[in-house]
Amino acid sequence: MQTLPASSFIFPDPIEVDPEGEGLICVGADLSPATLYEAYTHGLFPWFSEGEPICWWSPEPRCVIFPKDYHPSKSLVRNMKKIDYRITINHAFEQVIRHCALPRSYTNETWISDDIIQGYCQLFAAGYGYSVEVWEQNTLVGGLYGVTIGQGCFGESMFSHRTDVSKMAFYSLILIGQEQNLAWIDCQLVNDHLISLGACTLSRQDYLKSLQDVVKQPAINWKKYQDSVFSSKTIAQYARLFE
Repeated sequence: MQTLPASSFIFPDPIEVDPEGEGLICVGADLSPATLYEAYTHGLFPWFSEGEPICWWSPEPRCVIFPKDYHPSKSLVRNMKKIDYRITINHAFEQVIRHCALPRSYTNETWISDDIIQGYCQLFAAGYGYSVEVWEQNTLVGGLYGVTIGQGCFGESMFSHRTDVSKMAFYSLILIGQEQNLAWIDCQLVNDHLISLGACTLSRQDYLKSLQDVVKQPAINWKKYQDSVFSSKTIAQYARLFE
């Protein structure tokens, strides 16, 4: 993990500049690792369309999931046992983010621009990103990626080319969260899919208060997981290690 230089930009307090909770905090800056690091430690993340200025958001409320409260559905466990998928950690970050940037069945638009890909790949190279990959033989069929600072685990996006494989990646992340005793995994914006996975909301004020403690904690030991390959057929049993 590299020590990043100080960011050239200072981000404002979200509550002071956005007391009504509309979510958009500021516009501009860049997507360098130092700037992204600074933004996440202040509760902000970038979200904008290609060709637009960089927009930084801190939504009210904040969508999170508490790993200790998560329980996989019976249908997910059945599907994990059906096909011998392989699950890895931090093996293919750039592949995952590029898959997440591809058009979805419901839209051709994506907020994951080339600049976003470059910025987050650089952040990952510095030790502040993570990815979970699901493989069918040697083909990447699902996964997710995010940002990691201290004990903070911030989810960004996920993709799925087979039934439930993004949920398998998410469940694997939850298990890491359980073992590491993470306070929460940040899911950012509320949507029906995340709620179906067990997410809930915190007020922005409570999230920001918790965040200041979380990012100062010793970093998650991702190397412990990235040196292993997990079978989807045994990952449910793996959960017993965290009980």
